[in-house]
Amino acid sequence: MSTIRIALAQINPTVGDFSGNKRKIIAGIDRAREAGAEIVAVPELSLTGYPPEELLLKPQFIKANLEALDEIVAASKGIISIVGCVAKTADIHNAAAIICDGELKGFYHKNYLPNYSVFDEYRYFDAGQSAPVFVYGDVLFGVNICEDIWYPGGPTQVQALAGAQIIINISASPYYAAKGSARERMLATRAEDNSVALAYVNLVGGQDELVFDGQSLIFDEQGRAIARGKLFEEDFIVADINADRVFKERLHDPRRRQERIDIAAGGMKIERIVLRDKLFDHGDRKDYTTRIVPVESVTTSLAEEVYRALVVGTRDYVQKNGFKRVVIGLSGGIDSALTACVAVDALGSDQVSCVFMPTRYSSHESARDAELLAKNLGISYQIIPIEETFDQYLKMLGPVFEGSAMGVAEENIQARIRGNILMALSNKFGALVLSTGNKSEVSTGYCTLYGDMAGGFAVLKDVPKLLVYQLSEYLNRRGAAPIIPQYIITRPPSAELRDDQKDSDSLPPYEILDAILELYVEEDLSADAIIAEGFDDKTVRWVIRQVDINEYKRRQAAPGIKITPRAFGRDRRMPITNKFHG
Repeated sequence: MSTIRIALAQINPTVGDFSGNKRKIIAGIDRAREAGAEIVAVPELSLTGYPPEELLLKPQFIKANLEALDEIVAASKGIISIVGCVAKTADIHNAAAIICDGELKGFYHKNYLPNYSVFDEYRYFDAGQSAPVFVYGDVLFGVNICEDIWYPGGPTQVQALAGAQIIINISASPYYAAKGSARERMLATRAEDNSVALAYVNLVGGQDELVFDGQSLIFDEQGRAIARGKLFEEDFIVADINADRVFKERLHDPRRRQERIDIAAGGMKIERIVLRDKLFDHGDRKDYTTRIVPVESVTTSLAEEVYRALVVGTRDYVQKNGFKRVVIGLSGGIDSALTACVAVDALGSDQVSCVFMPTRYSSHESARDAELLAKNLGISYQIIPIEETFDQYLKMLGPVFEGSAMGVAEENIQARIRGNILMALSNKFGALVLSTGNKSEVSTGYCTLYGDMAGGFAVLKDVPKLLVYQLSEYLNRRGAAPIIPQYIITRPPSAELRDDQKDSDSLPPYEILDAILELYVEEDLSADAIIAEGFDDKTVRWVIRQVDINEYKRRQAAPGIKITPRAFGRDRRMPITNKFHG
């Protein structure tokens, strides 16, 4: 009986940190060897970090990647290691290095290079043209990379029809809400349709705007999950795969014989690479049979999943960029409250400072609730009144503004004073400023450039306003007592930059606004198509125009965590100068 023990090291690398990434990979190899595994895999481009972007245009970066790979090869005695890296030929490739017993046996080059959404792989890499199968004793396995497995007729099918009983896919699959369940269904389908055991290892952690959710998986030949990695955490999973059961499953499916003939006519090169004539002798190995009974699907609410993504994305952005502390402007509103909660869970209460900056328009309730939130979170809290500074601005600009009514300019002065104070605190104490605007505001330009948009990282940049409320309510249900004061959640939202101001004075109700934004920003529907869904003509056209004309603001905003299928920035790229609306 040919039973192969496979280990997946679900790690959190950092782009360009060859020393740190190498240590994580070697630690995963060592742990797999100690567990008696014969094959260990780490995620796509885990040696370089993902995505390395324009670093791939630097020859010295490619060289450093290959030098680090040499050390990993030397550390792979007594085991087969599959490592995501950059391979170099006449061009460069997104590759998996196949290492057996301390010897580099070759590379698999990613065939399908994504060039949509956040991906730009055609900009940097040359696509592979082959789907090799690797021979290990009497077991054959295939290796492919991320996008390759999303295509039903791609390398997975070719390798399975060429005899591979096991497919190992190394991946860097960025997160957005609810993507994990769809991805798991796809992987289970690939395993079942091809009668192949499937091991999928995914990256975890934050890299700039992207967050990777982990959730590595191992499936049997019937598409049943038999091992599962944690959500948003580094993890290590092991399972035993019985290759004989795969062979028996295939005997009952005569369609494969015709498919094998069809695939032979395709253009993908198929080759067999011998790694080892016989299996490694591990003697008595620790029993992992408890890990290979079918595992239950993880049931995580949407709010919990998104909140955990925000926490991981914030923690990694702050810490990987060399910061320890953050500072937040607390307004007494829901966006800054949620941002503060995320920061505390990401970094700890001792690393979060908040400041309340009132003017004549700040309500008693805002002052009360900002202080109560800070107390509930156990964070540093200061009050820096800006009324006197605001008054000085008005006096200074009085001769220039004479004859005009108070309006948006005066409102924005307050926001910009606050932005200046936050940046001063950042400079003085080395704390990164977290801006607090949400996706609904950023979409429509309901935010002040160089004011409330000032900051180094925008935690809620891709979180629509209604989801902000859901996340806040989730947080208050999570603990023994509410963290966010209830009035912050129930009060009508207001920027408090003029008397009796409400968001609804400037924006449609968020229930309507968020629905229109989803259809226009994420689904790319036209104005007429959105109106046909039952929305008011005037409202739809106003929202669309606000989205379009405020691209210049978003282009100058801090990066923020992607949690929707189509985030602003690297995901949705629009011209600033643009006369087409709708």
